[in-house]
Amino acid sequence: MTKTDRTNKTLASEQREELLNTLKERFEKHIDRHEFMEWPKIQEKLEANPDKLWSLHEMERTGGEPDVIEYYKANDEYVFCDCSKESPDGRRSVCYDPEALESRKKNKPENSAVGMAADMGIELLTEEQYRNFQKLGDFDLKTSSWVQTPPDIRDRGGALFCDSRYGQVFLYHNGADSYYAARGFRGSLRV
Repeated sequence: MTKTDRTNKTLASEQREELLNTLKERFEKHIDRHEFMEWPKIQEKLEANPDKLWSLHEMERTGGEPDVIEYYKANDEYVFCDCSKESPDGRRSVCYDPEALESRKKNKPENSAVGMAADMGIELLTEEQYRNFQKLGDFDLKTSSWVQTPPDIRDRGGALFCDSRYGQVFLYHNGADSYYAARGFRGSLRV
């Protein structure tokens, strides 16, 4: 994909068409993730929300391979989630949030998971969302992903992350300022 101007958060028509084609191909390839959904309805929602398309482009650009995984009829909302096999490679080696990033005095990472997600217009998965997401396949078998951390844990300097090993989803903790080459984050977006 061509480079996007991330300051005005709009896509050129060529980028928009390229992204819609990529999303449609992924939707058709992984129909088991959304058996009862129809692509034309999803595309119509996307075209009516250019800011959401921009966020999906950012998810794609950073290696997330976003795909539709849920539909909430009451709100008429589709939920996209990063479906890359491992934590998106363009979002690894980040600490948990901007406060943790600021607190590091040496060897600061370039960014934080919460900060990047906010810049992209997406949300980190909760632990529950992560566990439900893992029912769709085998993800994060070699990597791990930061998840939303409750304030009482974060206030004590910690943060949570998950991965999948031995057929189980595991929840762990670490200092919020820690970062590792194999830890990134997965995001979700409601359209």
